[in-house]
Amino acid sequence: MSDSVATILLVEDDQSLGQLLAEELEMDGYTMLRAGTVDEARQQLREQRPSLIVSDLRLPDGDGLQVLSFQQAEHPGIPFIVITAFGTVDQAVDALKAGADDFLTKPLSTDHLRLKIKRLLAQADINRQLAEIQASQNGGNNLGLVGDSPAMARLRTEIRQVARSQAAVLINGESGTGKELVARAVHQQSDRAGQAFLAVNCAGIPPDLMESEFFGHEAGAFTGARQGRKGLFAEASGGTLLLDEIGEMPLALQAKLLRVLQEGSIKPVGSDHEETVDVRILAATHVDLMKAVEQGEFREDLYYRLETLSLGIPPLRERGEDVELLAMHFLKEACRRHNRGFIKLSDVSLRVLRDYPFPGNVRELSSAVERAVTFCEGDTIQPEHLPERIRKRQGASPQPLAAPGSVNLSEWPTLEALQQDYVRRVMAAVDGNKRRAAQILGINRRTLYRWLETETGSAND
Repeated sequence: MSDSVATILLVEDDQSLGQLLAEELEMDGYTMLRAGTVDEARQQLREQRPSLIVSDLRLPDGDGLQVLSFQQAEHPGIPFIVITAFGTVDQAVDALKAGADDFLTKPLSTDHLRLKIKRLLAQADINRQLAEIQASQNGGNNLGLVGDSPAMARLRTEIRQVARSQAAVLINGESGTGKELVARAVHQQSDRAGQAFLAVNCAGIPPDLMESEFFGHEAGAFTGARQGRKGLFAEASGGTLLLDEIGEMPLALQAKLLRVLQEGSIKPVGSDHEETVDVRILAATHVDLMKAVEQGEFREDLYYRLETLSLGIPPLRERGEDVELLAMHFLKEACRRHNRGFIKLSDVSLRVLRDYPFPGNVRELSSAVERAVTFCEGDTIQPEHLPERIRKRQGASPQPLAAPGSVNLSEWPTLEALQQDYVRRVMAAVDGNKRRAAQILGINRRTLYRWLETETGSAND
């Protein structure tokens, strides 16, 4: 979620009501722009790009729908709320048909307005982020790999480099990091992109069937082989074959794989003749193959043949800045699969996700978001919708003060520092809702706003 301060354009000719609403919304941390007529609103929109617009329907020189029309021409996509003392069903329908996001009638509930503003701003922020993800994917810049961290930027560069070669590639990465996605990216960036891409998990094929699966067989080659069958190498000829979990391949088959890499030919089971195949081999593993070589479980010559070109996928804990972007990506996909409308992740939920090390990597994050969408009944995912193991890692609790004499007293926090820390924790717990935070702290919102301003000022000193 964006941490920038939202700017609201309030178009209201009633000076008293406009002043009241502006002060209330400023107390919630918004930057306010004011206009009392259609012309003034147009001028503001020529000079500024607000985050959201709240406009009265009846104005001295026109109506709010004229402001809406001008906004859609100048700054499409900005949320727009219409308010009026003369609300009718027809007016509401006209406003919504014209592109307004909501329609509220006077006497206006400021709490209701606050809720509408918060939801519309959150939705606009998510739509912006998802549009950026989609634009990046459509432009081919991210190779289908979500993430803006330096580690992912390096990986994309390396993918483009190895894609130019025809040599085998070894892809290393922990379980759940997306090794098949990386393999597909290599294939798509290569000159084989228009040909077949096949992926096979070596750990999922019984050892006695591996040779037949990979190289094919002749009719009658073994019991049950009633007719001949092409193997994966032949099916992928001209394209790319991913051998996932290659460390599970038996030593005898490793020797035959080495021959394919060296000679470019295969011999189907039961055949006396070799067949030429043109296939690029990508191998993936989550284990240390060099250690497997030392233990006699993997051929050294095959290892060095594969290791010539290698790609290392960083675990999610080393690319924490990508967690939010990935979570938004998975949220969009999960909502589509479940036919859900607009759902957002609360700021507290995002902090919980960022604080968790994700031993299961990207796959674990995807599953967590899927679960949250399933259990979320409203439009905001809260920490309680996430798996318990993730919630328990939400930052450390404040440590109790040690007994006098056990530590250097100069290291003890000041009362001001404790107050600031407590205010931050309350703000996080209520998802930044200053009104609710002030109630919990037992102070008025002006005092809370002053405390927050003081803390920001201290941080900038």
